[in-house]
Amino acid sequence: MDVTQALEYIHSVCWKGSIPGLGRTQELLRRIGNPEQSLKYIHIAGTNGKGSTAAMLASILQKAGYTTGLFTSPYILRFHERMQVNSQEITDQELAQITEFLKPHAEAMEDHPTEFELVSCIGFEYFKRRHCDIVVLEVGMGGELDSTNVIPVPEAAVITNIGLDHMEVLGDTVEKIASAKAGIIKPGGQVVIYRGKASVEEVFARKCQQVGAHLTKADFAGLRPISHGLDGQRFSLGRWDNLYLPLLGQHQLCNAAVVLATVDVLKKEGWQIPDEAVISGLASVFWPGRFELLRRDPLFIVDGGHNPQCIAALEKNIADYLDGRPLTLLTGVLADKDYHSMYAGIVPHAKEVFTVTPPNPRALSAQDLRQYLLSFGKPVTCCQSVAEGVQQAIQSAGPQGVVLAYGSLYMVGEIRTAAMEAPSQAATTGTC
Repeated sequence: MDVTQALEYIHSVCWKGSIPGLGRTQELLRRIGNPEQSLKYIHIAGTNGKGSTAAMLASILQKAGYTTGLFTSPYILRFHERMQVNSQEITDQELAQITEFLKPHAEAMEDHPTEFELVSCIGFEYFKRRHCDIVVLEVGMGGELDSTNVIPVPEAAVITNIGLDHMEVLGDTVEKIASAKAGIIKPGGQVVIYRGKASVEEVFARKCQQVGAHLTKADFAGLRPISHGLDGQRFSLGRWDNLYLPLLGQHQLCNAAVVLATVDVLKKEGWQIPDEAVISGLASVFWPGRFELLRRDPLFIVDGGHNPQCIAALEKNIADYLDGRPLTLLTGVLADKDYHSMYAGIVPHAKEVFTVTPPNPRALSAQDLRQYLLSFGKPVTCCQSVAEGVQQAIQSAGPQGVVLAYGSLYMVGEIRTAAMEAPSQAATTGTC
């Protein structure tokens, strides 16, 4: 089996969609020798900020000298991003070998695993083969019934910002969603949470009390922003002074506060994490598609935010970083998202909007999105492809303008590639 065959197998139609439950994952892992039992973890759940928090923690642990695994989803450019060791993605050969190893075991199961369950098991086997000291493991969706929740008690269970997303599965209130996320809290474990509504924090406190876990709340009150710009931001927190973080936005400082609280917990548990590893780990972290500056001629920023909390953070970033400059918007959404809430606070900043269709079967067509956005009274152009949309937006913005591309995370990879390859002033192409 080569990597193309492996990816075709992983994505093949024989695997079901998202079906909550741990039984299939546990059975497949038993059949391959329970690789997950030989590893140590930081387990991360939450609605927003999981990936950024995971990337920061993995960067710090790597700088501390640990062989560090990182498991995230979804990917931006290619599948291999989902599994990394010390910032290096799984190789084609490793992915093919491990998929071929798992294939007969998965097919022997009466109740076949879903695609995400299969991917999770590939990840566990990969991290075992790479002899990881610790794995930073991001939940796919929810917590309690997510396939990543088959692990033993982690070194820390981290729960990031809770908001309204995946409500059809997790519940229609933040408290119900928090209850699903709280499923990663295990007896006697260490738990670190992002500060939020009192009722949400109470969900986690109650679960910790029930299972005898120790709860740590991140210190937001002690955050002291120093400066911010498109190259990054500086802040202090507690004994930490003048830390540099390349990730942009006030919400990333809050995520960093969660990370620093987690580092303190890990150190108390015996992990050796020097201050220099924290400083350099934060300073060198990279996490694409989150208010990411891709180019400066014109300024081109891409953001994969799509739920109400992400959009609120994006609105604040526009005010904090773009100083009232007129925006050229490039946007596309999935039809099953609450896209109506994505535009009211942002389109008024725009001089022009370009719509595209994200590469996903659940996408809202660029034409349908254009018809909706016309109600805001701005010029809206429908584009035939993401690459065309990038070219049109760059040309519209001009050298001194700003392009803001946001909406579905599924189109971020194409946008990044097209934006970084496009000339400063792209030629106009056809529209629909």
